[in-house]
Amino acid sequence: MTIERIKNLLDADVLFGEDHLDKEVNYAFSSDLMSDVLAYADDHPALITGLCNPQVVRTAEMLDIICIIFVRNKVPDQKILDLAADKNIVILRTAHGMFTSCGILYSNGLPGGI
Repeated sequence: MTIERIKNLLDADVLFGEDHLDKEVNYAFSSDLMSDVLAYADDHPALITGLCNPQVVRTAEMLDIICIIFVRNKVPDQKILDLAADKNIVILRTAHGMFTSCGILYSNGLPGGI
């Protein structure tokens, strides 16, 4: 599924990466525990999280995650956005909660991770 389709399904704002919306993600992985992301995520997922700190971007970089979706209208600070820009990681923000975001994407054909 393209990041643009994810953006549209979640009625999300693009906070960084408007020019990368054509990239494909293979599945969605949701967690607020970056240790779980490190242990279980692979193969270019979109990361759905409510955790809003630079460690999320650093974790995404280590796993080649190309899109981070912040739920519950979380607003990452400029340091997080600058780090994402440096790593070319798309940042989306949605008003939906994590469970609803996962449900929307799953019901539209994006599989989930472990």
